[in-house]
Amino acid sequence: MSKILLVEDNPSQMALMESYLRESGHIVIRLSDPKSAFNKVIEQQPDLIVTDVVMPGMSGFELCRKLKNNTATANIPVIICSSKDQEIDRLWGMKQGAAAYLTKPFSREQLLRTVQLAVV
Repeated sequence: MSKILLVEDNPSQMALMESYLRESGHIVIRLSDPKSAFNKVIEQQPDLIVTDVVMPGMSGFELCRKLKNNTATANIPVIICSSKDQEIDRLWGMKQGAAAYLTKPFSREQLLRTVQLAVV
């Protein structure tokens, strides 16, 4: 069982991902504001972060880069989960330090497999 910080500004997408993760035994911390995610990571020390890309105020790419550039959060794996499905988006996400890049729409199995591989 892992503690996962889920950063997603779309309520229906948040609910879907949260249900998949909780049903698999994970503890889920929900956050819709990416600007407050860094402090929440320091406070909660999650095992994994799953973030959307397109969000108001800060993109998931920016959040990932900020987390990876800080020694206190650099070792926490980040999964970028986005509808941006071009190869350049995937490459950019990985360049920011993401452990994995999952495109929407995804199946329950795809999300859980990606989470399992990232947490190992």
